[in-house]
Amino acid sequence: MVTSDNILDLVNTMKSGDRPFALATVVRTVAATAAKPGAKAVILADGSIEGGWIGGGCARAAVLKAAQAALADGHPRLVSIQPMDLLKDQGLRPGDERAGIAFAKNMCPSQGTMDVFVEPFLPRPQLIVCGSSPVAIALARQAAGLGFALTICAPAVEHDAFENLDGREIDGYDLSDLPPGERFIVVSTQGKGDGAALKTALGAAASYVAFVGSPKKAAALRAQMAEEGVPADRLETLRAPAGLDLGAISPEEIALSILAEIIQVRRRGQRQRLA
Repeated sequence: MVTSDNILDLVNTMKSGDRPFALATVVRTVAATAAKPGAKAVILADGSIEGGWIGGGCARAAVLKAAQAALADGHPRLVSIQPMDLLKDQGLRPGDERAGIAFAKNMCPSQGTMDVFVEPFLPRPQLIVCGSSPVAIALARQAAGLGFALTICAPAVEHDAFENLDGREIDGYDLSDLPPGERFIVVSTQGKGDGAALKTALGAAASYVAFVGSPKKAAALRAQMAEEGVPADRLETLRAPAGLDLGAISPEEIALSILAEIIQVRRRGQRQRLA
């Protein structure tokens, strides 16, 4: 078990990985509590503690529950764990929330109060670019500055087109081994393996799947996918032609319109969860 003394080393290590986690920090205590201000713990999505310490079972259950909720919606939590008498004096019950603070009952005989800030750390959203067309290359370059974790899917001989770009490379269009997380897929194969790439993309779990091409080409591919057994509900999610209608002409402008659409889809979902 990692101790609180080097918990930040663990946080830095995990931030570079693919697993979501939450960092719980004790920010205030009143009366007798096992953990003191500054105590920290790294909590995984399954509710287990990867490292650190935030006290015993009296408060831990409430913190673990808050951590799992924070990882589910991406929003931090401030949890105040108090004795039942103190909650009643404030007209509160365990599970209530007021002014952004979630309240929980302290089950320990010591009857202290502990406030814990829970901060979620989620993996970077994934942008999977299938193909090595000029639009695909422009997408990869522009995505780097927007915080996406880039994955290039194309035959290995085409990977040199993406030189000096920091991202994962897949030989061909096999998307079966992608890490978990929020995912956006763009097929920009420009006639080189369109059907194979699109079928694989539609078979992967993703918040967004788009095809770069003309409406006529997109319609032909939709018909082909239907004949090959791609479910109708998956075909309905396909965005083709890809991107917002900005009047884009150049590969760089088309890439910008696609990223704008991805951001629109992503942020709309986050705003709906917040509401």
